[in-house]
Amino acid sequence: MMLHRAMTTTLALLGACSLVACQGPDPKPSAAGQTTAHGAPGASPTWAYSGKTGIGTSYEQYHQGAYSDKAATGAVSRVWFSVAQGVLTETIAGLIHEAQIRDSQFVITGDNFTDLESEDTLSDIQYLHTDSQDRPLSLAYKIINRDVEGRYTIEKFLVTDPSHNTLLQRVRFTAHEPNIQAHLVTNPHIANTGTGDRAWVADQIAYAQEGDSAMALVGPQNAKLAVGFVGESDLPTDMLNGQQDWHFTDTGSTPGNVSISQSLKAPDGETIVWDFAYGFGDSPKTAAASAQNTLVRGFDEVLAHYNGEGDYIGWQDYIASLQPLDRLAESATDGGELAYASALVLKAQEDKTHAGALIASLSNPWGDVVAATEPSTGYKAVWPRDFYQVAMAFLALGDTQTPKVAFEYLSQVQAGSNTPGYTGAPGWFLQKTHVDGTLEWYAVQLDQTAMPIMLGWKLWQADVLSDAEAKHWYNQMLKPAAQFLSHGGDIALGWNTTTITPPFTQQERWEEQAGHSPSTTAATIAGLVTAAEFAQAFGNSNEAELFLAKADEYRAALEARAFTTRGTLPPDGQYYLRINSNEDPNDQSLLTERNGQIALNESDIVDPGFLELVRYGVHSASFGPIRESLNEVDNTDLPEFLQVKYDFPAGEHTYVGWRRYGGDGYGERTGNGAGYGENGQNHSDQRGRVWPFLTGERAHYELAHNNQQGDGKIQTLKDQYVASMEFFANEGLMLPEQVWDGVGSNQVYGYEMGQGTNSATPLAWTHAEYIKLLRSLSDGQVWDYYPPVGERYQNP
Repeated sequence: MMLHRAMTTTLALLGACSLVACQGPDPKPSAAGQTTAHGAPGASPTWAYSGKTGIGTSYEQYHQGAYSDKAATGAVSRVWFSVAQGVLTETIAGLIHEAQIRDSQFVITGDNFTDLESEDTLSDIQYLHTDSQDRPLSLAYKIINRDVEGRYTIEKFLVTDPSHNTLLQRVRFTAHEPNIQAHLVTNPHIANTGTGDRAWVADQIAYAQEGDSAMALVGPQNAKLAVGFVGESDLPTDMLNGQQDWHFTDTGSTPGNVSISQSLKAPDGETIVWDFAYGFGDSPKTAAASAQNTLVRGFDEVLAHYNGEGDYIGWQDYIASLQPLDRLAESATDGGELAYASALVLKAQEDKTHAGALIASLSNPWGDVVAATEPSTGYKAVWPRDFYQVAMAFLALGDTQTPKVAFEYLSQVQAGSNTPGYTGAPGWFLQKTHVDGTLEWYAVQLDQTAMPIMLGWKLWQADVLSDAEAKHWYNQMLKPAAQFLSHGGDIALGWNTTTITPPFTQQERWEEQAGHSPSTTAATIAGLVTAAEFAQAFGNSNEAELFLAKADEYRAALEARAFTTRGTLPPDGQYYLRINSNEDPNDQSLLTERNGQIALNESDIVDPGFLELVRYGVHSASFGPIRESLNEVDNTDLPEFLQVKYDFPAGEHTYVGWRRYGGDGYGERTGNGAGYGENGQNHSDQRGRVWPFLTGERAHYELAHNNQQGDGKIQTLKDQYVASMEFFANEGLMLPEQVWDGVGSNQVYGYEMGQGTNSATPLAWTHAEYIKLLRSLSDGQVWDYYPPVGERYQNP
């Protein structure tokens, strides 16, 4: 059982009998003289709740395009943390996907009660360092957790040490009645799994280790330390009879899912301060040294360094470097708080070993139902599509260094002769990889091959890439990509042996279906036209003509391939399909079964992805099929299974959002409210919810349409769409992948309407879309618009 499930059992037992008489379901073995914990390997591990209200890491500068101790920021700290449900959750050290801790939270005991911090307190999260307008200047947090019955208050302050691989947590604990003890319980998941760990206590330091990854937890010297196996001999299990009887100091030779506890007495009516340092390293010795060095520095100095106060370089220096940020904040409706937070969040989701490796999210979607028995990246990996969105947001913020380093990184994840095990046509970009380039998913997605070209062109036009650099990268990386978009070819990688014939894509942007996709084709056309710009500039007119001819061909055939005139959806059956699996959009063929859903009629399924045709300049905002398709996408009278648009009334305002597509199964179950993939399998009642970044995509379309019509309703767009995206942010200003739409059972998570689900928060793409929307509204034109595309197809 997981920690919170163990404590739920505890609370149920305590409600049924007195603390003195009640004992757990199995008698406790005698602990007299026993120092090795029983119960190996412990309960089967999972990851933590994915709806993060905060993430953090230190700010580091580049040195010659890399992260290095030679940079002005000094030693590079490679530690990240996250916060959810008021407690510390997945904490990472090393590469950005290498989790070392599942969670760390307090079990609080007193006269006749045992509480679990994440379940029995009311939680509030605040930024520790803000400007005069309450806009965050660093990713340092204060968390206040108040007992629902008023018996204690926990204040926690979280930062990483920029000079060491350490997470530092300061706790101010106040007991409002006598006989209260606070037990900090930490569940290590060393080396990115919850199995295979060993834990022990030595010299008042608690350790956990697997292989060459180690953690040392150093806390107050008067704490009583113990280790055990989760669900068997850990402190929550020990406390089932209301008291702590076990004080094991080693989990022994059998590895497993281990737990560490530090028990402390809280003085009645007083506030006491405790510091806990979580050090990481390649050995217990280096981990302990890191933690101890951080404690010597002290919380105040570490925080000042983290923030960038005084002579230190930190997060506030990064914020200060973003010259357009204040102008972007003027397009917000919240005073700029989410804009500032988004800038910080986006920069924090870059690996610090492989500079420029931008991940999708510092989370594992629905982590509480995902087994942690094998290493998992979750969303802590590179997708070139998400990558493009984030790099473009950096450029919108005025950060030119990060998108350049990121663009150059992309050569490491392009299929070719250097790709292990690959044979076939080179040039396409790998579906999903670890930040070090390790292959994970193998499908071909043509938009992910086009977007690096598009990004390169934007950087070139902004003078971030010189002509010489642009020529180099065109020849080395972008030309092979454009050639693949033109010709496709045979490929063989892992399970994937096939022939790609563009613009037919093996997978579209939702990574689920093969066929002709309006959104994928939009990117493919934009990629080819911008590639032609490179080719023409560098004397390759034949290549330019080929790329333009292919772009024209794909555009001319798009409606014949992807726009149905005999669809099943009202009002008139004329709209872009989400995707068409063949050349006939009117044959109502079946899609491939995905996410527990049956094979759906392609004519029943629409998504708003066709709006990318306008964003990039392929079609005009007033183009007939675009306008006609909005009728189906916005139809709130469709059956809930097929409905895409949802309204979110809140007070005097109504906010708006869209699902990915009708029939989406990537979300919680409607029958019992459980998370996606409960018990490791798909279920027919899974339902994908509303994705906030689609609100930003719609706003970009409306901006283009308004500009074409000469309406000039910028304030209306802010009030409608910017405010909606800000509404979807949580109390820590984290923007989610999905928000609750009110359909089906809500018994597991108890979401409020519009609240982020347990999918993936913060999602980098959502924060990037928000930043790009602010930039677009500030400029009065769409940030992702490509003038060569629009000019070629007469869509200025």
